[in-house]
Amino acid sequence: MNNNADFSIGSPAKNILKLAVPMTVAQLINLLYNMIDRIYIGRIPTTGTLALTGLGLCFPIIMIVTAFANLFSFGGAPLFSMERGRENDEEAQKIMGNSFLMMIIFGVSLTVIGLLFQKPILYLFGASDATYPFARDYITIYLLGNIFVMTSLGMNSFINAQGFAKKGMLTVMLGAFTNLILDPIFIFYFGMGVKGAAIATIISQLLSSLWVLKFLTGKKAILKLTKESMVLKFSRVKRIIDLGMSGFIMSVTNSIVQIICNATLQIYGGDLYVGVMTILNSIREIFTMPVSGITDGATPVMSYNYGAKNFDKLKRAIKFMSVICIAYTFLAWITIIAFPDVFIKIFNHDPKLIAKSIPAIEIYFFGFFMMALQFAGQRVFVSLGKSGYAVFFSIFRKVIIVTPLTILLPKFFSLGVNGVFLAEPISNFIGGLACFITMLVVVLPEINKKD
Repeated sequence: MNNNADFSIGSPAKNILKLAVPMTVAQLINLLYNMIDRIYIGRIPTTGTLALTGLGLCFPIIMIVTAFANLFSFGGAPLFSMERGRENDEEAQKIMGNSFLMMIIFGVSLTVIGLLFQKPILYLFGASDATYPFARDYITIYLLGNIFVMTSLGMNSFINAQGFAKKGMLTVMLGAFTNLILDPIFIFYFGMGVKGAAIATIISQLLSSLWVLKFLTGKKAILKLTKESMVLKFSRVKRIIDLGMSGFIMSVTNSIVQIICNATLQIYGGDLYVGVMTILNSIREIFTMPVSGITDGATPVMSYNYGAKNFDKLKRAIKFMSVICIAYTFLAWITIIAFPDVFIKIFNHDPKLIAKSIPAIEIYFFGFFMMALQFAGQRVFVSLGKSGYAVFFSIFRKVIIVTPLTILLPKFFSLGVNGVFLAEPISNFIGGLACFITMLVVVLPEINKKD
């Protein structure tokens, strides 16, 4: 077996870093990818703030597209690694093929549904007559190319799961640098505004998806994507969906929370505060991406060793991932609180927007490091195939905690817009602790018993 892909060889920390470093770089590049649109759009003369707010209204739809990519990548890739750990390469290959075909089917379906109902959806998500045209222009083009987004995002996990993290990083780099070049050309040179940003994004994602498919069907892949592997089997697809449901629900609930936040902020603060939330989400993405890179790097290592019944290395992998995530997010919290205006000005220089964003940041990011507990606990459950726990904690933090607080705090405690921002740190403390403690109580006794 190629040592690139045998995660039972060497220390778990070394194997995680071997994957996590290029995957974290890829996540940061992907962040650049997503941020470029917002940075340029926020600088469009005279309409930049409204255009940025309009783009923020599209986030929930983009999250839903991401949710379906996660459904089949977060479900398929760990199962793929487990089967490889059991030396069942034939089943691993079929899991990859079935995941790919399901992404295509759902990608097409989302495009059709999104285009048919975009207007009522965007107004439901908090659009006003002033911001709707910008949101419409962006999301129409984005939806037409969302199948490329799903393929590049979802299938890249299967490159990483085979140990080719640097190839996975190149997938993201290709799209990000293409977008970096095309964005100013379409937005400013051709004067297309948000339409130009969407066109640049879709062209970039198209190139990334072609790169992914070329690698997975080429000679260098250990297990290849073939037509034969795409024959759907109900029991296999069910396994993929069951395990991927936590990643799916996490993205969908993020979308739901964003919808409720935008709608509530529209009531208590208007378009300006919807713009503030767009900036807060953007800053959160900046500092969350490395955590995703670390946990993404740890997932194949944990799944492989669990499948190979190498429980000592599994425990060491869990410990290493958790410590790194918590330490990083603590430093990130200190940095955000110390220099809020630096991060706000990345996206917009409107004095009113900056003045409203600074106190919002201090509330929204309070205790940011507690979020790492949710990420770490959740990823252990997914890596070990414990879909029930993963799904529960996805729902618990966003649906049971954040959603009611976002609605109730502004109204019943007279906090106004501050109530919306306060819901996030409360959920990080309660949800993060509950998820991580449950993981320790459930997983460690099980693997200690088997070790």
